[in-house]
Amino acid sequence: MRVRVEQTALPGIGVRHDLVTESGRRLGVVSHRNGRRDLVLYDPDDPDACQADIPLTDDEAEALADILGASLMLGQLSGLREQAAGLLTEQIAIPAGSRYVNRRLGETKARTRTSASIVAVLRDGEVIVSPLPSFRFAAGDVVVVVGTRRGLDGVSAILADSDPDG
Repeated sequence: MRVRVEQTALPGIGVRHDLVTESGRRLGVVSHRNGRRDLVLYDPDDPDACQADIPLTDDEAEALADILGASLMLGQLSGLREQAAGLLTEQIAIPAGSRYVNRRLGETKARTRTSASIVAVLRDGEVIVSPLPSFRFAAGDVVVVVGTRRGLDGVSAILADSDPDG
């Protein structure tokens, strides 16, 4: 079932947003023109009758939104964790002797060779997010890599390579 939210203008008062839950319960938030908010729970037998009206301060409304948002986000993260089983993140330092010092990220062909992705580079306390293939590495850079264990090991081996002939 798709969530249904109804908005009703309340002349001289403000606006009311009502949500009908999957079980058929109706609840709402009345936002008054003066900034006050009320959480409203309607009678299950008479959707036009108010069963409870709870005034909320700004801090209370924000706390309730945080609670609802946090629980939703935790559920989404849990789902992502299940989808991403086997996906790892690792930080790999580029040694001074690496053949890729002063060379472009694209020259590593890391993603093509390992299926792992370099998603960021840490340099001198700065974070370079999603570096382009033209990004040049420096000794001591720390790359943030996402992939499987095998892919991460592959990127580590590529960046540790000191053989100029590859």
